[in-house]
Amino acid sequence: MSVSLDIRLKRANKVYHEGERVSGVLVISSKDALQHQGVCLGMEGLVNLQLSSKSVGVFEAFYNSPIQLVSSNMEVVKPGKIPAGRTEIPFEFPLQAKGNKVLYETYHGVFVNIQYTLRCDMRRPLLAKDLSKTCEFMVHCQPQKSKLQPNPVDFTITPETLQNVRERSSLPRFLIRGHLDATSCAVTRPLTGELLVESSEVAIKSIELQLVRVETCGCAEGYARDATEIQNIQIAEGDVCRGLSIPIYMVFPRLFTCPTLETTNFKVEFEVNVVIVLHDDHLITENFPLKLVRV
Repeated sequence: MSVSLDIRLKRANKVYHEGERVSGVLVISSKDALQHQGVCLGMEGLVNLQLSSKSVGVFEAFYNSPIQLVSSNMEVVKPGKIPAGRTEIPFEFPLQAKGNKVLYETYHGVFVNIQYTLRCDMRRPLLAKDLSKTCEFMVHCQPQKSKLQPNPVDFTITPETLQNVRERSSLPRFLIRGHLDATSCAVTRPLTGELLVESSEVAIKSIELQLVRVETCGCAEGYARDATEIQNIQIAEGDVCRGLSIPIYMVFPRLFTCPTLETTNFKVEFEVNVVIVLHDDHLITENFPLKLVRV
């Protein structure tokens, strides 16, 4: 006997804000009448923190127990029979934080994960397999009221401006200028700017933009800070023309970025690296911290 269970939300984009109602229907499809012992639906919002392999065992007090932001359950259908065919059962949950907790924005990271899910369970009699279905929905924080200050940044990259260099005298000569239009960015708008190679003794192989997430987890004993790449976009290939303006343009990916977040247990920050790859595979990197906000 083929039986299927599905959760369908009313909003196609599955995006909700605190205080709104998460509503939709449970769809149960069965060829024959279906005996069951109750259908339950639960809503949960969790922050999962993990320590990287280099930090495991360093902080004894840090346990990987999730922080619960939202938790509510209800019985949608009491034990009984569901008729053959397709049955739709409407549901509605108020999206409210638990106690004095704050609803953080949905974010899928490496060491920090903020996820909101609906889970439906249908208990079935002996021998019949229980059915369950989960569905993720997104939570966005309320846009900030104040206007975003663009704060553009000009940069110049030469052998003298580089840090972490052992033998500066052996470096080839180069001069690269550019600017970012803003380092305080709206998460829904692209990061823009331009870059100009004025001179370079050696041939350039590639110019890339690297978006990096910096996740900090910890407790009273200390903090583990880890930077990992989200995406890498090539903005120029080959030995580019000198004096030619190269546009910088990067869209922030949904789910993998969120407004910059700082709490007592964890932080989520973002940076962008402008990476120039020289022909001998030497890398020149200029780092810019970003502040992401929702407007």
